[in-house]
Amino acid sequence: MIRGIIFDYGGTLDTGGDHWSEVIWRAYQQAGVAVDKAEFREAYVYAERELARTRHILPEHNFGDLLLIKMRLELQWLSEQGLFPPAQVEAKAGEIAGICYHSARSKVEEAAPVLEELSKKYKLVLVSNFYGNVETVLKDFGIDKYFPKIVESAVVGVRKPDPKIFSLGVEALGCKPDETVVVGDSYRKDIEPAEKIGCKAIWIKGKGWTDEEDAQTYPNTISDIREVPGMLQKFDQN
Repeated sequence: MIRGIIFDYGGTLDTGGDHWSEVIWRAYQQAGVAVDKAEFREAYVYAERELARTRHILPEHNFGDLLLIKMRLELQWLSEQGLFPPAQVEAKAGEIAGICYHSARSKVEEAAPVLEELSKKYKLVLVSNFYGNVETVLKDFGIDKYFPKIVESAVVGVRKPDPKIFSLGVEALGCKPDETVVVGDSYRKDIEPAEKIGCKAIWIKGKGWTDEEDAQTYPNTISDIREVPGMLQKFDQN
């Protein structure tokens, strides 16, 4: 019987399964940033690595703050490569961050009723590769009340796909692995490590980072977080 659920955050609760690079790329296009997708992906990787190297994100930063910092890093890198006008970095960073923030808020608002429903029956824990500010992000979006315990990579010093971070999530739930379902958007970072420690898993599958992940199949795959309660009923029936 399922007693607890571990949710991923980024790409699961705030994009509906799409990799965040896809959300940002669509925002680039909407904002009229004239770079090709390969150039954008290089900028995306640069910004992610820079955020891992240097503490740009502080615990008090909400998701809008985080997005603005990331967009500045990406566009500054593109301008240094001669691919984007330096004078437009600040304005376009704000525009793209705004588009992405409103997209994320909309997706979280879709997820909130599902979390409300599930929280009445199951224990919920958030396990996320994040920058040390996920609690502020959850509060800003009004869903912190559903996650009394959070396991965040920047805090615990373990990152997905290391299965240890999911073991910490199971421990936080106070359940056994076979009583736990992990819900995430990445097959490699969520589904595989969850199964390695004996948890069940639900893959919210959208557009991934690689063609390989897009081609991957998995029995417990959904395309909308609102399908989670039905999947959980199937687990309990088996």
